[in-house]
Amino acid sequence: MKLFYAPNTVAVASMILLEEVGADWEPVRLDFKATEQRGEAYLAVNPKGRVPALVTDHGILTETPAILSFLARQHGLTPSDPWAAAEVEELNAYLCSTVHVSHAHRHRGARWSDDPAVIAALPAKVPANMHAHFSYLEERFRGPYVFGEAFTTSDAYLFVMAGWLKGDGVDIADFPKIHAHHDRMKSRPAVQRALAINNG
Repeated sequence: MKLFYAPNTVAVASMILLEEVGADWEPVRLDFKATEQRGEAYLAVNPKGRVPALVTDHGILTETPAILSFLARQHGLTPSDPWAAAEVEELNAYLCSTVHVSHAHRHRGARWSDDPAVIAALPAKVPANMHAHFSYLEERFRGPYVFGEAFTTSDAYLFVMAGWLKGDGVDIADFPKIHAHHDRMKSRPAVQRALAINNG
C-alpha cells in the first residue's frame, strides 16, 4: 500500500494506524507549499486534491474515517460488538465533520467564502469552537483510551487533532483526560514511528 500525506496534517492518523497494525506500506510525501496536491499527478490519485489517500489492491480510499475503518477491519481492530463499533464510527464522524472543519477555519477560510472580510474573521471563532468540541470529548472520554482499556482508531484520530489545539489558541491542559491520553499515545512505538516519518 501507499499513503499520500503532507506533514502535520490529519494524514498522520492514518500513518499511526498503518504502523499500529504492522501494515506493509510506503509513505509518499506531498509538498503543500509547492501545491503538489493540486498537480496533475496527484489529482489522478485523488481528484479532491487533499490528503490522505491510501492506494490499495482494491482501489484508492481518500477520507480518514474510511481509511481507518478499512485498516481496522482488515487487521482485527474493529470492536466485535456492533454497538461498540458504532460508537467508534460516531466519534470518528464527529472528528471529521465538526472538529476538523472548525480547525480548518483558521487557515482555509477561502473554502467557505470569497469575501476577504469573512475570511479574515473566521479564525477569531476557532479557539471558542475548538474548546467547545474538546469539552464535549472530555466529558465522554472513558480512559485510559477513548473508549476504555482497548485502543481503537479513535485514539489515533483524537491524538492528531489534540496536537492542533495549541495552534488553535486552546490549552490542552483544560482537558486533563485528553491531555493524559495525548502523552500516553506519544509513548506508543507505532506513534513514534509515524511521527518520525511525518517529521522527515
